[in-house]
Amino acid sequence: MITIDVVTKSKKWQGKEKLVERLTKKLIPLVKIKAQEFSISLVSDAQMKKINFQFRGKNKPTNVLSFPAFDPLFLGDIVIAYETLEREAEEQKKKFNDHLIHLILHSILHLLGHDHEDEKMAQKMEKLEIKILRQLGIENPYNEKA
Repeated sequence: MITIDVVTKSKKWQGKEKLVERLTKKLIPLVKIKAQEFSISLVSDAQMKKINFQFRGKNKPTNVLSFPAFDPLFLGDIVIAYETLEREAEEQKKKFNDHLIHLILHSILHLLGHDHEDEKMAQKMEKLEIKILRQLGIENPYNEKA
């Protein structure tokens, strides 16, 4: 059994911890995780901007960041920004929960070693995301919506 540590660091996320944990647990049987634990930090855009600058040199918020661990029992850390997630879901006409679970999945895949540094890698990762999300009844997140 894998342990998911959900940490709320922003008032915007208060009351959504159980939702994040529930959505994440839906993903666990669909991805091959050998680790026993990982964490998800729920932050504001302001907090994400600082983290993104500190670790990537980008002075702006992003939707999600993944930090792999170098311990076989601990997969790593995922950080999700509320306002960016909410704005993207609205702009892309996606349900909040569907976009949230997609970002969690995307991050878990990064922690497992998947990446999108080039077109071939990106297509492989997107194909896997689409396949897993389809199993959860979530439509292709990469389809453009009018």
